[in-house]
Amino acid sequence: MSGEANIYLIGARASGKTTLGRRLSAKLKRPFVDTDQRILLRMGKTVADIVAAGGWEAFREAESLALSEVAVFTGQVVSCGGGIVLRQENRDLLAAGRVFYLKAPAEVLARRLERSPGNAQRPSLTGADIKTELRQVLAEREALYLGCAGVVLRADQPLEALVGEALAEIARLEGWVEGRRETRK
Repeated sequence: MSGEANIYLIGARASGKTTLGRRLSAKLKRPFVDTDQRILLRMGKTVADIVAAGGWEAFREAESLALSEVAVFTGQVVSCGGGIVLRQENRDLLAAGRVFYLKAPAEVLARRLERSPGNAQRPSLTGADIKTELRQVLAEREALYLGCAGVVLRADQPLEALVGEALAEIARLEGWVEGRRETRK
């Protein structure tokens, strides 16, 4: 893998981390990793099953393990679970990479979840309806997302615009100019 820093995508559920991550991975020719998928493959269980068996703490533990395994390598585009920022150890690992926060209003996230039932299969964090839960989760995590992020992207814009903005930020952060690394003397 490349010696370049990992690109970590953080944000709430349905903010588009996986979709953007796959697009960036293809454009940058870097491996793509989804921490939630890594958990599911390792444990052979859905998030709902993990939470039912051990509570959210069991899932958060699996999430931390997945991130620690991924962070050993560099040059990846990594889609992180929405709650990855809740633990200090995870925030410390994220700090070694380029962290992009995909920020979207609760109403946009709720519409996305309602349109894509597969996204809504996670157990509720609060027991409230999806819009209320998203507002509560965003209020709880916003400072953590912002504290980790080097770049904040508006996740409610069209995908192509989001990809373009992310690529421009990556180029700026990594010193790329017209497809080659800028040499500084």
